[in-house]
Amino acid sequence: MLYPQRFTQFTREHADTLAALLCGLLLFLGWFALHLGWLGLALLLLPAAYLIGGYESAREGLTTLFKEKELDVDLLMIVAAIGAASLGLWRREYHLIIDGAILILIFAISGALEGYAMQRTERSIRSLMSLTPDTARVLHQGREAEVSISQLKVGDEIVVKPGELIPTDGIILSGYSTLNQAAITGESLPVEKTVGAEVFAGTLNGYGALQIKVHKPAQSSLIQRVIRLVEQAQTEAPPSQEFIDRFEKGYAKVIVVAGILLATLPPFLWGWDWETTIYRALTFLVVASPCALMAAIMPTLLSGIANGARQGILFKNGAQLEKIGKVRAIAFDKTGTLTTGQVQVFQVIPVSEYTQGNVLKAAASVESSSEHPIGKAIVQAAGDLDWVGAVQVQAIPGQGIVGIAQEQQIIVGNAVFVQQYVTNLPEELREMAQSLEQEGKTVVWVAKNPTPLARRGAGEVMGVIAIADEVRSQAAATITRLKKLGIEQIVMLTGDNEETAHSVAKAVGIDRVYAQLLPEDKLDVIRRLQQQYQTVAMVGDGINDAPALAQASVGIAMGISGSDVALETADIVLMADRLEKIAVAMHLGRRSQAIVKQNIFVALGFIMLLLVGNFLGNINLPIGVIGHEGSTVLVTLSGLRLLK
Repeated sequence: MLYPQRFTQFTREHADTLAALLCGLLLFLGWFALHLGWLGLALLLLPAAYLIGGYESAREGLTTLFKEKELDVDLLMIVAAIGAASLGLWRREYHLIIDGAILILIFAISGALEGYAMQRTERSIRSLMSLTPDTARVLHQGREAEVSISQLKVGDEIVVKPGELIPTDGIILSGYSTLNQAAITGESLPVEKTVGAEVFAGTLNGYGALQIKVHKPAQSSLIQRVIRLVEQAQTEAPPSQEFIDRFEKGYAKVIVVAGILLATLPPFLWGWDWETTIYRALTFLVVASPCALMAAIMPTLLSGIANGARQGILFKNGAQLEKIGKVRAIAFDKTGTLTTGQVQVFQVIPVSEYTQGNVLKAAASVESSSEHPIGKAIVQAAGDLDWVGAVQVQAIPGQGIVGIAQEQQIIVGNAVFVQQYVTNLPEELREMAQSLEQEGKTVVWVAKNPTPLARRGAGEVMGVIAIADEVRSQAAATITRLKKLGIEQIVMLTGDNEETAHSVAKAVGIDRVYAQLLPEDKLDVIRRLQQQYQTVAMVGDGINDAPALAQASVGIAMGISGSDVALETADIVLMADRLEKIAVAMHLGRRSQAIVKQNIFVALGFIMLLLVGNFLGNINLPIGVIGHEGSTVLVTLSGLRLLK
């Protein structure tokens, strides 16, 4: 039973592609049969190609005609194809049926590509939904019971164990833990939270068990608001798409009306015979069909997409390749985008009688027993040093950790915590620590007591360790390159604090910073930028960036560090997380614009030339088809230049 279900699902998801492939196969077999002189078989295969490949376009065209009272290119192409086939049967020039089938095939392929683009929104929402568990552990009269998230009510008390996802927004009633909120708020470091603090659905609980009170309906949680924002932003049609739709409808109206007039008036106005009149009218429909005009765009964009893929730039659709060449402003997320998203030891400052190695070894000896990200960063930095793990380790949440190593008591923590064990903090070191904190670094103090039994206050400070989220090595060069390309405005959006945000912005060369933002705040900034600069790009990697990525004219996600939702929502993905590829993508976009404009000029030139020739009676249908197909091939080959 499993295989039939999978086959049914596959055919449903890829129906347009399968129709285009089958149309192409039947077209080839029909041409081959015609070439061998098997007319009966050819006339059986080719209508099947018309029916299978043109069904969707005919349905959409007729729906638009009857429901919206509009003509579009879908219907025009079907009329042109059927006209060519009818003329081929009438004059027994059966190769014209092949030309009509080729027109059908081109539109079938185009429809399949559009179908894949439309599936992105649904995948994005499914990815967002997977961030929160389906059930929550509710505490009722001292007993735990699992209930569906949808059944949670305001006032319910839920239990979240270490390592679990928070199921819904709430307030901590009891417990203490560190929560990884990077995917929701963009904060680079896990946040320590205890009684009274608010927690968000979709964030990851650390080492402590929490008892949480639900203070708002589950559908009003932050993650659910993100889902709704993504849905709204992705369903808003951009102005360029609306313009293209209007152009196609207007073009189709003109050609169809002109074709009808050409098929009826000449016998009365100029005395043409009906055979010549219909012949000219059908030739007009063939040469006026916009295949060359459509081919002026799609091969160019597909070539640019292939070129980008070879360089680690994934364009999800051709429209974004065009748009990125028009970008005037760009917004960067901080954590995981301009920075690596991995906390690391930034600097070790020992007091005069100790070395950096002494400070790192002492800190690593006790932090090796800790699961805190800062502790892991310290242990990693001391990996090549010779140190021994401490015993009798005791962690005081939110303050620090103590333990015994080589018969000495080691103290690691914030300044207030360490002061309980030492006589005083060196003034010069205190000033340096404050300076580092103003730059957005997290400062950890390291001290020791000569013996485990020494009285409090008898210890001495060994030094401080500054922890930071490392700025990507290519970030500053990328910002400089974008400014040289003429980008008018570059801003940074982050959920992190002001000090850290401005520190990173200064390091990479960004002047305008928006800090302490929630997902909807980032969305508002993008909207304001669009009002001023029209075409705006957003570069991000987290769940909190998804609404902004969807709203931006061009959403760019980091491929390795990016969350699933960011990757699904974005229009462009940097597969190797290399920021410098943004400039490459913009160059490709600008080249594609130039080539598309050249191709459109050539396509319209050919159409006008063939139309004039048809009206003057200087071309017949085969010449018209050759001119039509020739112009299509020419602009297609022109578009393939972007493969280089």
